Amino acid sequence: QVQLVESGGGLVQAGGSLRLSCAASGRTFSNYRMGWFRQAPGKEREFVAAISRSGGSAYYADSVKGRFTISRDNAKNMVYLQMNSLKPEDTDVYYCAADLGMGTYAAARAYDYWGQGTQVTVSS
Repeated sequence: QVQLVESGGGLVQAGGSLRLSCAASGRTFSNYRMGWFRQAPGKEREFVAAISRSGGSAYYADSVKGRFTISRDNAKNMVYLQMNSLKPEDTDVYYCAADLGMGTYAAARAYDYWGQGTQVTVSS
């Protein structure tokens, strides 16, 4: 069992930046590939970014590539999402997720544990 708690969301103007954090507790954090997803009301959960267990590989949705950066600190059991050049269309609830297996990194169904989400609102 892994517990995930996101923080760092808020209201920001377009062009601004936010850094989301996800604190993990429970089993060995480095055993999990970690991902960030986002979801708007009435829509499916959308892949944002993922990072390998070692942190050596990162993957991004085309919509955020070049603006967002995912990172992790296995010593601190933390994963981060640095979001720059934010746009109003980035407004969503952002979720941190942990994947113990080897599923497709961009598929929400591949992830075993989820946080409660943190709201990001980008004003125009």
